[in-house]
Amino acid sequence: VDPKDCTSFPCLIFNDDFDFLDHEVWEHEVTMSGGGNWEFQVYVNNRSVSYTRDSTLFIKPALVSEWKDEAFLTSGNLNLWGMNGRGDVCTGNSFWGCERTGTADNLINPVMSARLRTLSDFAFKYGRIEVRAKMPRGDWLWPAIWLLPRNWPYGAWPASGEIDIVESRGNDNYGELGNQYGGTTMHWGPFWPLNRYDLTHEEYKANDGSFADSFHTWRIDWTKDKLEAYLDDVLVMTADPGSSFWEFGGFGDNID
Repeated sequence: VDPKDCTSFPCLIFNDDFDFLDHEVWEHEVTMSGGGNWEFQVYVNNRSVSYTRDSTLFIKPALVSEWKDEAFLTSGNLNLWGMNGRGDVCTGNSFWGCERTGTADNLINPVMSARLRTLSDFAFKYGRIEVRAKMPRGDWLWPAIWLLPRNWPYGAWPASGEIDIVESRGNDNYGELGNQYGGTTMHWGPFWPLNRYDLTHEEYKANDGSFADSFHTWRIDWTKDKLEAYLDDVLVMTADPGSSFWEFGGFGDNID
């Protein structure tokens, strides 16, 4: 439904049951930039890593050494620049994200994974989004489902915001960072390091033991006044800035 034709809330304007992987909607990022955290995955567009089956999207990390060999990590050249358009061309060159040569001290990212986005094909402001997902199980995995700005109207991160519907971890029994736990967060603030996510962040524990054992439904209700986050229809976070995020963040008059 075109949003202009909606007469009541909620009104469905986008849905994907992943009966197939729709490349007209979902773009694969192609980069090894590491998300600004020096993460050790390289994002690729390959059906051995990301695929659909039984109306479910799977992201299945794989080792680069299985694609190349172990020596490639310390001596090979990985060139992601591409030339054939979307799905083939590198999408992020920060932190040497499009091309690297491995050395003994700076290895090629050793894990292949996938990151999909709707940047060019679908975006919305205000409404409800629901995601039904099962988190992965495996050491050092960091699953995340986010909303990011399309045009960054207030400037670079975090000024234009970020809504983390859910982040978790793959590890078993890794304190409060394991797959038994999840978190929902809004990142915002005039610039780094004045990111006041601490005011809009909540963590929670899976009611069935682990988010890697079964599917759960995360929901965001977003209006011009506030944002509410739900896990399996239970309210887990409210972000209500009152009159403004500037006052809510306590930034005052002396931001240099």
